[in-house]
Amino acid sequence: MHLLAIFLGLVFAWSLVSKRFERSVLTAPIAFTGAGILFALLAPEGELSRASQEQLLRIAEIGLVLLLFADASHADLRVLRTSKSLPLRLLSIGMPLTIAFGVIGALLLFPGMSLWEAGILAAILAPTDAGLGQVIVNHPRVPAKVRQALNVEAGLNDGLAVPFLLFFMAVLAPRLGDGSATTDPSLLALMWEQLGLGALLGLAIGWGGGKLLAIAHRRGSIAAPWQPLGIVVLPLLCLLASEELRASMFIAAFAAGLAVQIGYEHAPKHAVEFTESWGQLFNLSVFFLFGLVAPLAVPHLALRHVAYALASLTVVRMLPVAAALLGARFDRSTILFAGWFGPRGLASIVLGLVYVEQHLHTSSQYELRLAVIATVLLSIFLHGITAAPGTALYARRVRQLPPEAPERAET
Repeated sequence: MHLLAIFLGLVFAWSLVSKRFERSVLTAPIAFTGAGILFALLAPEGELSRASQEQLLRIAEIGLVLLLFADASHADLRVLRTSKSLPLRLLSIGMPLTIAFGVIGALLLFPGMSLWEAGILAAILAPTDAGLGQVIVNHPRVPAKVRQALNVEAGLNDGLAVPFLLFFMAVLAPRLGDGSATTDPSLLALMWEQLGLGALLGLAIGWGGGKLLAIAHRRGSIAAPWQPLGIVVLPLLCLLASEELRASMFIAAFAAGLAVQIGYEHAPKHAVEFTESWGQLFNLSVFFLFGLVAPLAVPHLALRHVAYALASLTVVRMLPVAAALLGARFDRSTILFAGWFGPRGLASIVLGLVYVEQHLHTSSQYELRLAVIATVLLSIFLHGITAAPGTALYARRVRQLPPEAPERAET
C-alpha cells in the first residue's frame, strides 16, 4: 500500500507540471524510472518486498495487453498495402534483420549463450516504444511520412515480436530437459496453443465485440461515456480467456485490436480515448516498477552487457533501418533519425518478464536478463534526453532539403 501511495502521488505531482516538460529532456518515462531508482536506493531494507515479481508481471501484462489492443485497433492498415509504404518496409525488412543482427551480437558478446537464447534476447529487444519518443511522433516539423512510419512501426512491431519470442522459447524448452530435437510434438502443440489459438481467440472477441458495439451504436442504445469502456473490456476478456485456454494473451489482444476495426468503425477513436488516460497510468507504473528493479541489477552489469546494449540501440537497429529504406531516396539524416529513434521500453520490459516467468533455467539466463535491463535502462535515458534536441536538429536539416526531396512530399 505504501508503494502504491507513492506511485499515485507521483502521478498527481507530474500531472500538475506535465505541460512544462512536454518538449523537454525530462520525459515521463525518465521521471518515473528515476523515481523508482531513487526509492529503491533510499527505501529501508525489506520495503521493496511488497513489489514482488508476480505483482510486477501482472501490472506489466495488463499494460501491454491494453497497449497492443489499442495500437492494433487504430493502426491504419491501408498504409501497409503498397510496396513503397515506409511502415511496411520497417516491419517486413527492418524487424527480421534487427532480430538477426541481435542474435549475431549476442553470440559474439556472450560466448556461452546458445542460438535459441540469443534469439530470445533479440526478440525481447526488437520492438520499439513510441511512448519514449512522443516528442518525435507529435512534432509538426518532422515530415509527416517519417512520423507516421515510426508510429505505425512502434504500434505493430511489439505484437509481431511475440511470435518470435514464443517460438524461440518453445524450441529451447525441450532442449533443457532431455536434449530432444526441435521436432518434438510438444513444440507444435505449444505453438498452436500460443499462436494459433491466441489469434483465433482474439479475432473472435474483437470482431464479435465490435459487431455488438456497432449494432448498439446504430440503435442508439449505448451511452457515449460507455463506448470507451465497452471497447477496453475486449482486451481484458482476451487476457482472461487466454489464461483459461493457455493461449498467448498478447497475440489475442493484438488480433482483437485488428478485428475490432472490422466490426465497429468507431473503435479506434474510443480505444485512443482510454489509452491516453488509464492506459498511460499502467504504462507509467511499469516504468516506476522497472526503476525499483534496476538498482538490483546494476552492480552485476559488466562491460559486455553495456556493449550489447549500445550495439542494440545503434548498429543492430540502424543497419536494418538503412537496409529497409534502400531505394526510397531519403536523405542520410532521415535514415540516421529513423535508425536512432527506435527506443526500447514497455514491450521489452514485459516480454522480458514473460521470459522470466517461464523459468527456463539455462547457463546464460542471468546474462540475458542483465542485457535486457541494461538496454532498456540506457534507452529510457538516452532516447529521452536526445528526443527534443535531435528532433529540432533533424527539422532544420529537412528545411534545407530541395522541394523534390521525399521528406518534403505530402503523405
